[in-house]
Amino acid sequence: MAIRRHRLPRVWLAITLGLVATAVGVARWWEGELPKRLADASQRGDLDACLRYSEQLSALQWMAGRAPLEQGQCRRLKARQLWEQENWSEALALQLQLVNSAAGGPADRKELQTWQEELRRRALTLFRDGDLEGALTVLAAMGEERRENGTALGDSLREQWNRNRLQLERARQLAERQRWWEALDALNRIDHPWWKQESKAVREEVDAGVKNLAGADKEHDSHGDLPHTVPTDKLDALVQKRIAAGVDEWNAFEQACQELGGQIVEAGPESACQR
Repeated sequence: MAIRRHRLPRVWLAITLGLVATAVGVARWWEGELPKRLADASQRGDLDACLRYSEQLSALQWMAGRAPLEQGQCRRLKARQLWEQENWSEALALQLQLVNSAAGGPADRKELQTWQEELRRRALTLFRDGDLEGALTVLAAMGEERRENGTALGDSLREQWNRNRLQLERARQLAERQRWWEALDALNRIDHPWWKQESKAVREEVDAGVKNLAGADKEHDSHGDLPHTVPTDKLDALVQKRIAAGVDEWNAFEQACQELGGQIVEAGPESACQR
């Protein structure tokens, strides 16, 4: 019985070694088959099979440095196919994988950059047309929708969009209170084409309010109702001069008023410059 107990571990060891040898043999056989199957899939244009065999080939550690050119070619062709299907995220990921592999070359890197620039142009076009969400969706395909530190292109577009929206809201509120100069200043801070179009009705209202305000000042002066009102023609000339120099509307109004020896007063809901 003692002899049998000593023989039993040897039997299990022999079985284990046999299984290991079989597994290694199968892996070695598959190692020899993979390049052939990869080449066949590449020639047939079966890009999905080509990619599958490529990944299996890469997983064989002892095959390092022996992957055939078909591995890079099928990644290249599949990435282009995905790009044409507008599956941009997967196309970029696969192209980046190609660029970072031994099979990638300068032309592959250039194509990756071209695709990234194309997505940026698409996103900016959508943004200018007023489709912020569409622009962010495009940028998400390349990881530019949002970053924790706020440096992504999507962060910049979102900030500009919100700034313009708030300026229009401010202009509307000021126009309701007939604070025309301040409303005009808010409108002039809007720098997005879509929001400029959105603010068109408010701008017309504010422009009319500014003209009426100037006309009312002149009428008061001619009748002597407000003898201490600063001359409107001089005030307007100084305001326009400062605006041309880059000063915003409200500050230009304040500075011009002070230069003429006046001060800003609230005449009802309006702001006026009087001595």
